[in-house]
Amino acid sequence: MIWEIAYIVLFVVYVYTILTTILFLVMENRNPVKSIAWIFVLLFIPVLGFICYFLVGKKFRKKRIISKRSFRLLKTYEATANRDLSDLPLNERQLAIANLAVGNSDSPIFENNSISIYTNASKLYESIFEDIKNAKHHINLEYYIFIPDTLGRRMMEALKEKAREGVKVRVIIDDVGSWRFKKRHIKEMRDAGIEVENFLEVRLPYISSHVNYRNHRKIAVIDGLIAYTGGINIADRYIDGLDWGTWRDTHVRLEGSVVLGLQKTFFEDWYFVKQSLIEDQEYYPQPLKKGNVFMQTVISGPDMQWESIMQIYVLAFSLARKRIYIQTPYFIPPESLITVLQNAALSGVDVRLILPRKSDATVTLYSSYSFLDQMFKAGIKVYFYQPGFLHSKITIVDDDISFVGSANMDFRSFEQNFELNTIVYDKDVTGELISIYEEDLNNSVEVEERYWKVRSLKNRIKESLARLFSPLL
Repeated sequence: MIWEIAYIVLFVVYVYTILTTILFLVMENRNPVKSIAWIFVLLFIPVLGFICYFLVGKKFRKKRIISKRSFRLLKTYEATANRDLSDLPLNERQLAIANLAVGNSDSPIFENNSISIYTNASKLYESIFEDIKNAKHHINLEYYIFIPDTLGRRMMEALKEKAREGVKVRVIIDDVGSWRFKKRHIKEMRDAGIEVENFLEVRLPYISSHVNYRNHRKIAVIDGLIAYTGGINIADRYIDGLDWGTWRDTHVRLEGSVVLGLQKTFFEDWYFVKQSLIEDQEYYPQPLKKGNVFMQTVISGPDMQWESIMQIYVLAFSLARKRIYIQTPYFIPPESLITVLQNAALSGVDVRLILPRKSDATVTLYSSYSFLDQMFKAGIKVYFYQPGFLHSKITIVDDDISFVGSANMDFRSFEQNFELNTIVYDKDVTGELISIYEEDLNNSVEVEERYWKVRSLKNRIKESLARLFSPLL
């Protein structure tokens, strides 16, 4: 009798908790599709659904992670950045995108930059290690994944050596992405004089509010004069590949005034993890004129008012007249992106999408596949990359606008992760990226709609089930 009463009480408490959670979920006025998806999870996956919502479903309160005063102080070091775009030699499409990036991400135009593009992680890291070796004043690193394997140990030793030489070294790692970077590794680096901080540690009692919001940025800044960003983290797999294939990615090395944009982003994140504002002028040296490339650095995250990267993609795709080339490991687009891509393709723009044939995230891959029927319907060409895992995040619009950075084409990158993309307004750089994209096409197989339609019922069911969770992935 007692156990029956206890069971009834627990059942009533659970039902009350679920209904209350659903009420709060509805009152948040978030995207109805997401709300319905979470209600489905809460109602039909007892206990586990509530745990999932508790861990990853709660909405992050949008607030600045850095005070307005501190933000203004950081801005003062962007003297070489141009916020008055009217006199710049940009065409109408470029100016429209640049103005949006200024408005929704406070991203000025940086002039006189040079870019080196890397699609081979071994060559990339040889360049990074050479720049670290030559560092004279400071090194700032921020990575989603930092694994103390062969490459990671080499990086740790390189940084320790520079710290012993008197170079100031700061490192930010994401607490979830870098879960294999243990406390003993952090202690080892701190004992060598390196400042190391975890981004949003997942520890009780903060596990529910922190676990879902990850810092997915990849930033390296050396002496305030050289910067790296893109899709490559610090781990052996970016060089060695996976058991079933190679790892294909894209990263860039930057010189010029754009480095200040990445430096500012790093120090904003440093303020967040350390509550210490770096104001010294020596961290913002006058950049040399290294080229003639115009760029912007666009950040997004759950702390910002706007979903800036997604908004810029929507505008850029709507302005395309010749081509839209996308490659991304995870393709889970919101409705606005689906519509603008369909509109572009139906109006005669050459829209192409390269996805991995296999992935490191099976549910996400099946969810990506569930969107392909909508792509085929509008005449969008879809390709599966064959040699291994395509982790590259490249987007090309026409002949003179391109994007390289950390953001995937999915809900998580647009709304939940802290991301950074670079926008490049340059024909030569875009032409180089087009050549890289075409080389990837040669290593891919086009997915023909007539064959896609007759895929197995089993796969269709997997895709449909995965899609139900797409707003949550």
